[in-house]
Amino acid sequence: MGISVTAENTEVAEFADTILIGVKPAVVLQVVRGLAPVLKDKFVISLAAGIRLEAMATSAPARFMRALTNTPSAICRAATALARGSRTRDEDVDLARRLFSAIGAVVEVDEAQIDAVTALSGSGPAFVYTVIEAFAEGGKKMGLAGDIALTLATQTVLGAAQLASETKLSPEELRRMVVTPGGTTAAGLAAMNELKTSEGLIAAIEAATKRGQEMAQENL
Repeated sequence: MGISVTAENTEVAEFADTILIGVKPAVVLQVVRGLAPVLKDKFVISLAAGIRLEAMATSAPARFMRALTNTPSAICRAATALARGSRTRDEDVDLARRLFSAIGAVVEVDEAQIDAVTALSGSGPAFVYTVIEAFAEGGKKMGLAGDIALTLATQTVLGAAQLASETKLSPEELRRMVVTPGGTTAAGLAAMNELKTSEGLIAAIEAATKRGQEMAQENL
């Protein structure tokens, strides 16, 4: 397939015009500094949370961007946000969009918003899996077999998300399509409101965002 492999970071940086850095956040700057002599005028995309573009730009003379994606990229259903750096060119952004559009949806944000992106779409799948798990547990509590409850819970979340994506209707509009006054959905929503389910999910995004901001300060 014309793919070359190597165990040496420097060899990659020397021969590639576009470089993706996919190591753990704690070692990103160490890797960038080690490659600095061969990164002049190279286009580098960091996939790490919590490492600011300015910190990378002061470590090496490359054109840096950040791309925050998520695990559904494994099935080409990713949500990816791009943030450009001080040296980024328009053609770099175009290339990054093409690359990440191959695995899902792509948006561009200011770097100041990237921690919120990390919380919402990066950490978000874990929050959704918790919702699926809770749905299935509710089904089991009401008498369904575990495998049937999990299948129904997973497909319900998948179908609801796809309907929202394809119709472009707001969550409120879609919710009204399901709710009948005094019906089963209304009873379930009332229980969720009583237990402050929405507030809990909002708090999860806030907490994850704040942690991303803390990580950025720790890795200056």
